[in-house]
Amino acid sequence: MSAHETTEAMVERICRAAKAASVPLARAGTSAKNDALRETAKGLRARAEFLKAENGRDVEAGAARGLSGAMIDRLRLTDAVIRQMADGIEEVAALPDPVGGIERMERRPNGLLVGRMRIPLGVIGIIYESRPNVTADAAALCVKSGNAVVLRGGSEAIASNSAIAGILRDALASAGLPEDAVSLIPRTDRAAIDALLTQEEHVDLIIPRGGEGLIRSVAEKSRIPVIKHYKGVCHIYVDEGADITLSVPVCVNAKAQRPGVCNAMETLLVHEGAAPAFLPKVAEALAAAGVELRGCPETRRWVPSAVPAKEEDWGTEYLDLILAVRVVPSMEAAMEHIRTYGSLHTEAILTRDHGRAMRFLREVDSSLVLVNASTRFNDGYQLGLGAEIGISTTKIHAFGPMGLSELTTTKFIALGDGQVRR
Repeated sequence: MSAHETTEAMVERICRAAKAASVPLARAGTSAKNDALRETAKGLRARAEFLKAENGRDVEAGAARGLSGAMIDRLRLTDAVIRQMADGIEEVAALPDPVGGIERMERRPNGLLVGRMRIPLGVIGIIYESRPNVTADAAALCVKSGNAVVLRGGSEAIASNSAIAGILRDALASAGLPEDAVSLIPRTDRAAIDALLTQEEHVDLIIPRGGEGLIRSVAEKSRIPVIKHYKGVCHIYVDEGADITLSVPVCVNAKAQRPGVCNAMETLLVHEGAAPAFLPKVAEALAAAGVELRGCPETRRWVPSAVPAKEEDWGTEYLDLILAVRVVPSMEAAMEHIRTYGSLHTEAILTRDHGRAMRFLREVDSSLVLVNASTRFNDGYQLGLGAEIGISTTKIHAFGPMGLSELTTTKFIALGDGQVRR
């Protein structure tokens, strides 16, 4: 790379090379892709000291820039984090390969056998912040699903990301696959993102991972389809007659187990018939977990310690030990609240009534809808995907956690014995 090469020219060159690399990668057999992933895991373990040294440069620079303790913690590569990255890549290698799978074969009246075959998307651009482990995780999923990937990480992790990407590229070459199937844009200015978002001839999909501001900016500027996930305003609705013994621990888990993640509950909706018995008990349990409640007037009737809720609370993703609580007159009112304030992420109903449970499943429009379980289950591993590249709250072309299958599409195939159209 020439020091005088413009950011736009550099990004186009990287994306063009990724497009060329995507062709042999898409044709590669499962064993070659798995060999590359296992070699990557081996390289991460063998070069742990090098990775920590490069990461130390990022940590030192981040501290000098005044990054928060939480940000520094997300940035840091420890021996345990490196082991987790390597283990995660080996887990991806062990997953079934979706590429080439044939689905829904049906014989037409004319004898033609018609089905669909899974194929890679092509080239995926991933724009992300902070965590250098995303470099390894995202690249592993893309390689296993036959997609080339162009990575653009944040400035705070540039040395760490470059080191990890180098190990990935070496592993691809050792497995006989094109190293340009994994590329990292080495410049961290905004111009690099803007340039990437114009490469519609070479890049087939953009996946941004980070805060709402980053994702909205990418979606507004991109000429390439974007998988969006703005925020997780997740709800639990406690139905009339719900089992309190079941409902209290589910709500505490949904809010307090990891409050800073997108599948944590942010609003609790309670049927007015359940409120007198349920709200005092769940409030006590949530208080013990350090959760602040912000409630409507009817909530505060049963939980006087709750802070009065404001209109903006209903649409807020707190990512903290804060929970908005609203008493509603019916399940219809709960579903209307979710339609008004939800983010299509995750919703749950706690109920003993089978009919209402099935209606909630049918009518609530989110990427995961649960009955009698915590919202925290909206996660690729928990839902049986093995791993995920992120959660989509759009419906084209994936809705919910995106695993290997969601990083592919299908083409029609037809097998005949001389049919002609009449």
